[in-house]
Amino acid sequence: MTLRTLAGFAAALLASTAMAGAEQNFNRIATFPVIANMAPGEDPARETSAEIISASEDGMTLVYSDSPLGVVGLIDITDPRAPKPLGNIDVGGEPTTAVFVGNMVFAGVNTSESYANPSGKLVTIDPASKTIVAECDLGGQPDSVAKAPDGSFLAVAIENERDEDLGDGGLPQMPAGFVVKLPVSDGAVDCAALQVIDMTGLAEIAPEDPEPEFVDINEAGEIVVTLQENNHIVIIGADGTVVSHFSAGEVTLEGVDTRRNGALEFSGSKGPIPREPDAVKWLDGDHVAFANEGDWKGGTRGWSIFRRDGTLVYDAGTSFEHALVEIGHYPEHRSHSKGVEPEGMETGTFGGIPMVFVASERGSVIGVYDVSTLSEPRLHQLLPSGISPEGVVAIPSRNLIATANEFDAREDGGAGSHVMIYEWQDAPAAYPMLTSAGADSLIGWGALSGLVADAEKPGILYAVSDSVYGMQPAIYTIDANQTPARITEKRVVTRSGQPAQKLDLEGIALAGDGGFWLASEGRSDRLVPHAIYRTDAKGEIRQEIALPPELLAHEIRFGFEGITVQGDVLWMAVQREWKDDPKGMVKLVAYDTKAKTWGAVHYPLDAAETGWVGLSEITLHGDHVYVLERDNQIGAAATIKKLYRVPVAELQPAPLGGDLPVVSKEEVRDLLPDLMVLNGYVQDKVEGFAIDAAGTAFVVTDNDGLQDASGETLFFSIGKM
Repeated sequence: MTLRTLAGFAAALLASTAMAGAEQNFNRIATFPVIANMAPGEDPARETSAEIISASEDGMTLVYSDSPLGVVGLIDITDPRAPKPLGNIDVGGEPTTAVFVGNMVFAGVNTSESYANPSGKLVTIDPASKTIVAECDLGGQPDSVAKAPDGSFLAVAIENERDEDLGDGGLPQMPAGFVVKLPVSDGAVDCAALQVIDMTGLAEIAPEDPEPEFVDINEAGEIVVTLQENNHIVIIGADGTVVSHFSAGEVTLEGVDTRRNGALEFSGSKGPIPREPDAVKWLDGDHVAFANEGDWKGGTRGWSIFRRDGTLVYDAGTSFEHALVEIGHYPEHRSHSKGVEPEGMETGTFGGIPMVFVASERGSVIGVYDVSTLSEPRLHQLLPSGISPEGVVAIPSRNLIATANEFDAREDGGAGSHVMIYEWQDAPAAYPMLTSAGADSLIGWGALSGLVADAEKPGILYAVSDSVYGMQPAIYTIDANQTPARITEKRVVTRSGQPAQKLDLEGIALAGDGGFWLASEGRSDRLVPHAIYRTDAKGEIRQEIALPPELLAHEIRFGFEGITVQGDVLWMAVQREWKDDPKGMVKLVAYDTKAKTWGAVHYPLDAAETGWVGLSEITLHGDHVYVLERDNQIGAAATIKKLYRVPVAELQPAPLGGDLPVVSKEEVRDLLPDLMVLNGYVQDKVEGFAIDAAGTAFVVTDNDGLQDASGETLFFSIGKM
């Protein structure tokens, strides 16, 4: 054996030993864009949505419902790291749920002409030929479809949903919903044996108008169904008769954000309010778990476990929502409503651990819970998903789960709908990369738009949030010496002791006295000024510097996107061309704090075929100024997410209003591979860059505060500069 072979053998042995003792976690391994299932010649710009997702019995194929397109989509996951499109199948209406039984797919399809005249069908699909081979009239509008564990029958929740715009959007709104049960044999449904199971007269709320939402079936053939708007749970025996039912109850929440006001304030209370559960799953023959999404009256932002007799075993209270707050996934724009809005749910056993997967529709996260002890579930980890995960499917035989993410944000410049695949691995959790967990009090954060490093302490950085939280602009202290990095402190930027308003912070630099220089991008159409601010160490604004008339005369909304300090001079990067800039040139603006004079140089931007290109950060280090340059594209369309540097010697500002010298630039790093490290789609806004006291460089992305965005924040080091 050669020395090289021996060394390789030893390294492999050490690696396998380390892996054997490693913690097991789910990590995302692939992302599938739903538009990939469109046929050649179709318009890929049409709205799509992956809603409820299921897997074939061998775990090799996924099927999801796509209501906007009126299709079910199929994905080949034989190689789960490289999912392949198998195409869409038109179902003649709006599919709600599709499940495999044997080699066939059964899908509930809404064909209603109106809320008052609901209708629907169950279609049988041969995925091999991609044809519909049979249909059953369901007598109403279907929502959830579940199959018995032995494949002997299907249960369908016939919701006959209400019109949210009728009156106050409440109940009753006839006709009433019900549940149907259909036998399945040899790949075919016996439509003639359809059994209608009445749900009226059970709930305390609008008993005459039950609206079944979600169904699940246990090993004994019993069906559990949520009546979401009625805030009720019903259990149906194997013979198709109701054997028990109970109210989902109410909860009082403390420590929640209740106002949509551009501030992260978790000091309010709600309640008592009804849980109004959506997805429900059997945990065993005696217990059920459900996600408390809420609808017209309630939503308690968590999930619960009940015994079948109606005894409460566990309620998450605010713990699930607070966990999302800590990783920057709290949707402040939903504070007045239902917060993170848990909607989807799945169960499965991985590594011998029984687990519950809770999908937050508005937080775009999957909570993975260890339910070995039903009265004390343990949050194992939080998984990043696409925008608005609604469906989750577990494939324990292959150590996989998959999520269907329903929201298509492309019309507003965001990402489209995606299916995401995760693997149970002997590996650390890759996400979150940044969290405020462990702080002395709950710290909400998001939309990080600028970054600077402490002058003396390696691994300590400071970030600012942008106008998403315009009523509570803040400076965050980050300790990157931990994994994941930790937000340890939040300083609200204040004026006269009150949170400063009309700020759109996009840049931060050290002021030299413990305080900070802050750059506000500004938007004149929203009365947010383009400006520079100096704060003290506590975040109180002590100085405001307005832009000079000769600069403001040419302004557009895309202003300062970074700030850095060179002696007495502040340098600011303007994101895009203003009215007086040649196409493809943006200004690096200089302000001499002693002489109180302004100047600038021009920086040449890369060109992109789609969208625009601009700057999003500026950082002085050594003999160079580093800038982040990016396009405004997301996912596969993104081509420019780069770090460049400019020699300090070329930073010779000329007076404003005349010709400006053009600096040269040198590419330091293409950040696209870094932005794909989580196996998701490329995030648009890489906006923060800093080099710490030890010379290590860090990058952070802006998650847009979850407004038409998934909320993922990537925070990572690119090594020594």
